[in-house]
Amino acid sequence: VQLQASGGGLVQPGGSLRLSCAASGSIFSINDMGWYRQVPGKQRELVAVVTSGGSARYADSVKGRFTISRDNAKSTVYLQMNSLKPEDTAVYYCNANIQTYASRWYGMDYWGKGTQVTVSS
Repeated sequence: VQLQASGGGLVQPGGSLRLSCAASGSIFSINDMGWYRQVPGKQRELVAVVTSGGSARYADSVKGRFTISRDNAKSTVYLQMNSLKPEDTAVYYCNANIQTYASRWYGMDYWGKGTQVTVSS
């Protein structure tokens, strides 16, 4: 199983970016999918997560500005980031809890490689 993230980059404060993360491989089922972020010297933190049924929750710091969504047919999760602030600068990682055909009775967490988001004027 692989998670391939894309969509990071440099944006001015107040701007928008959309991250995508596609899962591929021997996938039986995908449970929660989410986005985390990390800055140097700090722990990785949850940004947003969405269940297979579409229920979402967010970190307080991004509520009202970020929207997480998923396309189950494409095994893809998205993060629409609006009104970006310099403090949103971080490496963003996608995460998915996936049941493979080899381990269909339980899910395992998989991580993408991370994509850099820089918010700066």
